[in-house]
Amino acid sequence: MTGTEVCVIIAARNAARTIPVAIASALREPEVKEVVVVDDASTDDTASVARAADDGSGRLSIMRLDINRGPSFARNAAIAGSRSPFISILDADDFFLEGRFKKLFARADWDFAADNIMLIRDDVPGDMTKIVAPRFSADPEFLDFERFIEGNISRRRVQRGELGFLKPVISRAFLDRHGLRYDEGLRLGEDYELYARAVAQGARFKVIRTCGYGAIVRQDSLSGRHKTQDLKRLADADLALLEIDSLPEGSKAVLRKHERHVRDKYRLRKFLDVKAERGLASAAAYALASQSNLLPIVRGVTADKLEALFRHAGLASKSQKVPPFRVLMAGTSTSGEP
Repeated sequence: MTGTEVCVIIAARNAARTIPVAIASALREPEVKEVVVVDDASTDDTASVARAADDGSGRLSIMRLDINRGPSFARNAAIAGSRSPFISILDADDFFLEGRFKKLFARADWDFAADNIMLIRDDVPGDMTKIVAPRFSADPEFLDFERFIEGNISRRRVQRGELGFLKPVISRAFLDRHGLRYDEGLRLGEDYELYARAVAQGARFKVIRTCGYGAIVRQDSLSGRHKTQDLKRLADADLALLEIDSLPEGSKAVLRKHERHVRDKYRLRKFLDVKAERGLASAAAYALASQSNLLPIVRGVTADKLEALFRHAGLASKSQKVPPFRVLMAGTSTSGEP
């Protein structure tokens, strides 16, 4: 593929502890012509630590926001301030595996190209960037709209498994041609919403199973925390997607399924918030206000209670234990690894 220059965008907030590794992994890749760090009003020394990670090649630039605006705003600002024909998002506590972009640019048949993500627990001893990823078959798959949306319906007790967590390389030309940018009203699921809107408008979204992205699973990760209202905004984003006239009915049916899934999570979280803030009587009144409230709340509370009971009794399945590292997308290994 010609014109493979990539801009790596790192939206960072209070990431001084992790951002040097992220920057170094990006600058190591020869296809990377720009690394734009957007310090989203950090209260630590993220910006100065990021500057200290410069390799002297002139590819690193730092933008600082005085007000915390969220990852969507930060990424849009970086897109506006950069010029490379391809864009790659890197979270400030993650890293690229060496040689990632060479594999993704092997063929010029995509608008979005994503690889597998290696999810690594933050308590793994030693240098996490030295962990060798399993060798999976590189046979590609192109995601259509229904496959992508279905792949974003999470499963209980499964951590970070949705396709919206993928970090594709993105064609700037495709974004510009369709007027696409991150939805700045979202602080949860902003990647999912952009990918879904792009695929709905014909983006060729290619995925390969080879690992190229390392994601550190941290208890204090910003991506692991969200407000109850963020779930409502994400469900509302699905309703906005349903307004796309060109979507066939089958695609809309899967989208409605995802919207209900997210909306039910919102209703359960809202119930728990009301209970914590105003007591059980107010929470019960919220639950009983409508059947659409009651059913997901009953299911969610029951599942939580059963899970706690099994855990207390020592009956939790060993398969639910999180291994030191795993990959996001299942696939066929070429070397015997699962």
